[in-house]
Amino acid sequence: MATASSGTVRDLLRWLGVAAAVVLLDQLSKFAIMGSMRFLETYTINGFFNLVLVYNTGAAFSLFADAAGWQRGLFIAIGVVASAVIVALLHRHAADRRFCFALSLILGGAIGNLCDRVVLGHVVDFIQLHAGGWYWPAFNAADSAISCGAALLIWDGLFPGARGKPAH
Repeated sequence: MATASSGTVRDLLRWLGVAAAVVLLDQLSKFAIMGSMRFLETYTINGFFNLVLVYNTGAAFSLFADAAGWQRGLFIAIGVVASAVIVALLHRHAADRRFCFALSLILGGAIGNLCDRVVLGHVVDFIQLHAGGWYWPAFNAADSAISCGAALLIWDGLFPGARGKPAH
């Protein structure tokens, strides 16, 4: 088994730094919202964007939110395992910039929401988009990072030759 070179360790630390920045942004934004809004309070910013303080005990889009509470432990376990797998992938592919940037966004988002679940028992959501009477479920900075990271992973998979990887 090959060991990481000092360059790979430096790259790994850079990716973990990106993830840490996402966690910090996520937690600071949630702290600010919780300190300035009451549960379910809504501020209309414009015809497309609201701030609304909601708590999500479920998964994405509040899936399983009405479950009897078993989901908290499951989602914590999934977050811990997913984070460990992502760190291992970051270590193995530390020089692959686009892939690792995407994974770093996902890792930071996963840890941000994991912190909420462990400390609060739910995830704090506050960004709400809407148009024409249709409302997207509320989300947060961690969710945004996860979504952007996932989109970048899809892009990376569709266009691997664009970064020097051989196309499949």
